[in-house]
Amino acid sequence: MLHFLSTVWNPSEGIDLGFFMIRFYSLSYVIAFIIGWFIMKKFYKNDNISMENLDSLFIYMVLAILIGARLGHVIFYETELLWEDPLSVILPFKTVPEFEFTGFRGLASHGAAIGIVLALLLYNKRILKKPALWIFDRVVITVAIGGAFVRLGNFMNSEIVGKASGDYPLGIKMLRHDIYPEQAMKATGIKDVNQAYDAIANNPQFAEILATVPLRHPTQLYEALGYVITFLVCWYIYWKTPHKKHVGYIFGWFLILLFMTRFVVEFFKIAQVDGRDVWALNTGQLLSIPFILAGFYILWRATKTTYTE
Repeated sequence: MLHFLSTVWNPSEGIDLGFFMIRFYSLSYVIAFIIGWFIMKKFYKNDNISMENLDSLFIYMVLAILIGARLGHVIFYETELLWEDPLSVILPFKTVPEFEFTGFRGLASHGAAIGIVLALLLYNKRILKKPALWIFDRVVITVAIGGAFVRLGNFMNSEIVGKASGDYPLGIKMLRHDIYPEQAMKATGIKDVNQAYDAIANNPQFAEILATVPLRHPTQLYEALGYVITFLVCWYIYWKTPHKKHVGYIFGWFLILLFMTRFVVEFFKIAQVDGRDVWALNTGQLLSIPFILAGFYILWRATKTTYTE
């Protein structure tokens, strides 16, 4: 949204159906799973794998991503929830200090990555019975494009925001991040919170309030772009090169590209946890390093082996 002073980001919470709100963040996960299913269907047809195996894979992946991402967020970023409000770890509401429906917020990509690895190992052992890296090479292509949609969902939610960018030309004002709902309503005298935000964003009368909101790096879009590039590289390797016969080759590139994207973007992002920086690196970066190193190792090993049916 272009404002009379600067670029302002002021999205709605989702699609309001009157009786139910379809939140953009939840919708991004749904889109990611649907696209992932169609991509894997294309791979399975090309590799002559039964569609029954695909249905099982879908169930494994949905559970692994949701459970892994949620537990990963809690363990890495909000450990205190385990003893302060344990129900909120697995349910879409909090009970402390009072009951409030929150939806499933707080999902960590590192936790999802660990969940995916464990689920795929179990799926492969029970159902597919191929070299484990064979299924990794294909699933991660869907994970990359799915991750891009999830970051777009974060962008719609005005969460996981970037640091102040100064006069950076691509900087945006995350209105709903930097002005609390109560502040917006009090400042404008408008009781409806969405109308209050719209007034600040579009009415010159409230230009002074808007001027206090800093321009920020749109780090969600940076990360989404990196994931799209990761997807395109892995897709190209599968369809256009002979390297898919080297099991683990695509998976290795996936780990390197995706977590290097995460590592770099973290420099422009507000850290999700304060006080856990080590050697000037935040938690997200420290967690990315082992995945990057693993990617290089898997890539090196993959070049030395060839899989044939």
